[in-house]
Amino acid sequence: MTRGAISRDPNGAGLSIGGYLLQRLQDYGVGHVFGIPGDYVLSFYTMLEESPLEAIGCTREDCAGFAADAYARVNGMGALCVTYCVGGLSVCNSVAGAYAEKSPVVMITGSPGLRERIHNPLLHHMVRNWRTQYDVFEKLCVAGAELSDPLTAFREIDRVLAACQRFSRPVYLEIPRDMVRVTPDAAPPFESPPSESDPHALAEAVEETAARIRDARQPVLLLGVEVHRFGLQDLALRLAESAGIPIAATMLGKGVIAETHPLYMGLYEGALGRAEVTKYVEQSDCVLMLGTFMTDINLGIYTANLDLGNCIYATSEELRVRRHHYHDVRLEDFLKQLVEAAPKPSSPPPPAPTEWDKPAFALQPEEPLSVMRLVARLDGQLTKDTIVIADIGDSLFASTELTTHGGTEFLSPAYYTSMGFATPAALGACVARPDARVVALVGDGAFQMTGSEFSSLARRGASAIVIVLDNGGYNTERLLHPGDYRFNDVQPWAYHKLPELVGGGRGYEVRTEAQFDAALTAAWNDHTGPSLIHAHLTGEPSTALKRLGERMQRTVVGD
Repeated sequence: MTRGAISRDPNGAGLSIGGYLLQRLQDYGVGHVFGIPGDYVLSFYTMLEESPLEAIGCTREDCAGFAADAYARVNGMGALCVTYCVGGLSVCNSVAGAYAEKSPVVMITGSPGLRERIHNPLLHHMVRNWRTQYDVFEKLCVAGAELSDPLTAFREIDRVLAACQRFSRPVYLEIPRDMVRVTPDAAPPFESPPSESDPHALAEAVEETAARIRDARQPVLLLGVEVHRFGLQDLALRLAESAGIPIAATMLGKGVIAETHPLYMGLYEGALGRAEVTKYVEQSDCVLMLGTFMTDINLGIYTANLDLGNCIYATSEELRVRRHHYHDVRLEDFLKQLVEAAPKPSSPPPPAPTEWDKPAFALQPEEPLSVMRLVARLDGQLTKDTIVIADIGDSLFASTELTTHGGTEFLSPAYYTSMGFATPAALGACVARPDARVVALVGDGAFQMTGSEFSSLARRGASAIVIVLDNGGYNTERLLHPGDYRFNDVQPWAYHKLPELVGGGRGYEVRTEAQFDAALTAAWNDHTGPSLIHAHLTGEPSTALKRLGERMQRTVVGD
């Protein structure tokens, strides 16, 4: 079946409801749709197969959601398509994570046809009533619509997709299967409500912020995830460079700029991070927090010691300069005008800890492999074309020691912290950026949840490198609740043999530094398919994870 172009009529003249949705997805830059077909969505899948978009089959619905999330973070918007309830409800966790971490994912689902619902029959997959799935996703998405009325379907598609782009959060579109090929009369184009800043509030907020920067003794930029989500990296750098202000990032915002930049200090993580960065940020009399969400992880499990009177908090949802709240001010407008104002401290700030003291990695060939030594070796391999994906636990906390370069992405569920993100996310990143070298770090417990998606990497011949950190179970939980508890153990797998099972890729089993060095080198040079490195770990967890365990033990145990 050949792929063909869809009509580009702006009003959708001659298009069916399904065809119009496919056209509008392309208009937003979406080129791939992740998911698993089912009978309630087969009609739409047939149209998808015939369209210029590519359907990417996954092994599980939640994996499709994670893949679409990663694709959206790299590409700007992503999409997934699953069947009614058994598919839709299976993807709830992935969509919830996309909402929490502001990832613009379009969730598309089929449902029973309107004619099938007469007399309320008990159709397969239905739970409680026809609206159950819609009601669930109404809580997990920023906007949604059931495309059951031909007179409003096109406008609803436009409204929902506009919300996805504007708020950088997931949206929901449900198509009854007997509506997919319905062709409405041409409808007037959707007019998105203007998203403009209140000019007076904007001018006053910029004026107050500029004055704070000029008067500051030790200003700091603290960059968060929204700087990446809304493409504001260049503006943030222009502000920092013109004013000579040092930069830190939150964990969720790691990689938002190249960490080799001369103004970059490192991650600010409260008591969990580098002491010199924490001290410099917390002694600042002007902390300009751009696109930063104050989550427990970003705040170092609430060990951050930031004086509200010294903070300027600017996100897509809120703008607060010290204790003054400004409403209806867009983050992009605020940053643009602040750059134009070109504020600069009246006197040079004290030297910031921008020199990273990272000794050159010296291989200790016969030494058993530890997570920090693994990360230290991997750090020297990264280039500007690398995308690093870290699952939660020490996959994430140890990875904070990696140095991202210009153009590098760092993807992780660092706020929602859902296990099992990394392997399917590697698929999404490979599809979005086939030219990039994608490296995923995932614990053995998390890999056992969603590692089946390595099969999809093999199917596509994607040259991702998946590194399974094998420490025999849920090591983070062991640190949070010390004791010899068997519920933290997992069945040991021969992870390196998975490529043989799925019929694609290459596996490596490593226990020493020399073995890991050889495996990483071989995998990096292999572009024929995915590689899986099964890394048996010994020794201590990362410093950051140990500090996290110490901080959270009392809360977790309940003493």
